[in-house]
Amino acid sequence: MNQSDDPLGADGALARHIEGFVARPAQQVMAVAVAEALDARGELLVEAGTGTGKTYAYLVPALRGEGRVIISTGTKALQDQLFKRDLPRVAQALGLTPHAALLKGRANYLCLHRMQLALDDGRGGAHETHQLASIRQWAAATRSGDRAEMAAVPEDAPVWPRVTSTTENCLGGTCPQFEECWLVKARRAAQEAQIVVVNHHLLLADLALKQDGFGEILPGAAAFVMDEAHQLPELAGQFFTESLSHRQLSDLAQDTLAECSGVSGALAALSPVVDVLQQALREARLALEPLPERGVLDVLDDPPTLARALQALAAALHEFSVALESQAPRGKGLAAVYERTQRASELLARLRALESPGDSVRWYERHARGFALHATPLDVAKPLRALRARMPAAWIYTSATLTVAGRFDHLIQRLGLQAPRTLLLQSPFDYARQALCYLPPELPDPQARDYTERVLQALLPVLAASRGRAFLLFTSHRALKLAADWLPSRVPWPLFVQGSAPRHELLERFRASGHGVLLGAASFWEGVDVAGEALSVVAMDKLPFEAPGDPVLEARLRALREAGENPFASWQVPNAVIAFKQGAGRLIRGIDDRGVLVLCDPRLCARGYGKLFLASLPALPRSRRIEDVQAFFAAAAADVVVT
Repeated sequence: MNQSDDPLGADGALARHIEGFVARPAQQVMAVAVAEALDARGELLVEAGTGTGKTYAYLVPALRGEGRVIISTGTKALQDQLFKRDLPRVAQALGLTPHAALLKGRANYLCLHRMQLALDDGRGGAHETHQLASIRQWAAATRSGDRAEMAAVPEDAPVWPRVTSTTENCLGGTCPQFEECWLVKARRAAQEAQIVVVNHHLLLADLALKQDGFGEILPGAAAFVMDEAHQLPELAGQFFTESLSHRQLSDLAQDTLAECSGVSGALAALSPVVDVLQQALREARLALEPLPERGVLDVLDDPPTLARALQALAAALHEFSVALESQAPRGKGLAAVYERTQRASELLARLRALESPGDSVRWYERHARGFALHATPLDVAKPLRALRARMPAAWIYTSATLTVAGRFDHLIQRLGLQAPRTLLLQSPFDYARQALCYLPPELPDPQARDYTERVLQALLPVLAASRGRAFLLFTSHRALKLAADWLPSRVPWPLFVQGSAPRHELLERFRASGHGVLLGAASFWEGVDVAGEALSVVAMDKLPFEAPGDPVLEARLRALREAGENPFASWQVPNAVIAFKQGAGRLIRGIDDRGVLVLCDPRLCARGYGKLFLASLPALPRSRRIEDVQAFFAAAAADVVVT
């Protein structure tokens, strides 16, 4: 194929129609591999380094091929970008007008029935009442019902659960608003589309047979393209988890009272059992108060208070169910909450069973205002294999971080893949010229009490050389808070701290500042894209091992140990390497970017496994001398002056 025949070539369709498009050999190689996987309905794993252009590399063959392609992204933000920007650009360049559809989980769509219930019952203060009025006004104008359009009401506002549906409270075809339902319209559009853009949460909810209404579309797909595929194993564990929460049962009680409206005598019959259920929920939460925030449920008689509280909750739920049974025939809404109560009772019984089966762990977590009980599988490979077997399609997994020291073995095992084709494509960026890796000398063991302060002291000369423009990543919120308290009196640049404002707002302010210092933990290790001079340093305080004490992690490690494996080498290190690569990937986002990656954890050099982490990075020069960092930024400044 010559360059003009290849849409991704230097003289191809994308170069002719998309401003700024640059042909990249790695992108072309990936597109060919994706096309071959689509034709053969095969399994393909592609690690495409930052800057490869993997989105276009799978969109071109997906648009030119036959059959429905479902593209799943890691986040709703990436999903919107793909559907609203990337997909139209590529389709237009190719001269195609595909029928494409965007589909999200039901909680993203306004439910007209529940909005009316919320307006009728009058609960909530003045602020929530004002938000409800805004939502009602928007409902009359929207063409999609997607709450992402409604910027005036924050994403985490308490009003949203009241005006959106769940699988438990949706009335389905019996809903009086069924034909006007935004979710139903979105699903119908997806059923007819050639390209359907979803996110991992929606896809996995249906693959895990929780059926969020997308399941009828899955069997007809010729291919599944999973972008940001490194997230899949952990998300699959969440979606194969059975959970029952304080919030679910509290909502069940409130929804029951709302459905009593207009049904003579229903409120009088059900109010007493609602009160009993709510009291049992309060007592269960109190019983968890002396315990750690998370723990296993395998020994429910220790402490006995928790066992008694959960037994009382089960009894209250049963009494609630009996009372609802007599009222259920009197209304569709009451029938629906009765069915939800039955399911909740059965799930609570399973969660209170004497012990976990060997392939899962039962655990609890408590929050400031509630709690949740869970049963999580220890290995998702087997159910994922079974699901793929039910749907003979091409399965394409791609991300910038799929390998550990160049090997795909860990992810292949976690996804339960048999013999997939693998493709490792290096980033087109010139890391030897664009970047430097600095490992500060003489830092103590990460367990040292003064470790975070010593890290911050080591970062001060780096920040001075870069004049701010830095992203400091922490592996714990405790270290993040310490840094947020310690730095203001020691640096002249504005600080932007995770949690002080919504993520997108923080990033916008950081970019605009020009010389800011952004402090983040957990979710900030990936998905943050700041190109250009505003970000010239990425520093990591420690290697991102999963936090000890997590009940699911501890159960997984125990199971691996009992199977004769070394859980540290086979589980903890590979997972940490992938998270580490995500953090490092925040630094160089464009061909003109320059920056220093600061790796503070001394275990990188002192421990044998440190070599695996370093071998997983792009080939960039390393130094332990602060003078080299200063020279790097001095050279960058000189280049700017010359230019």
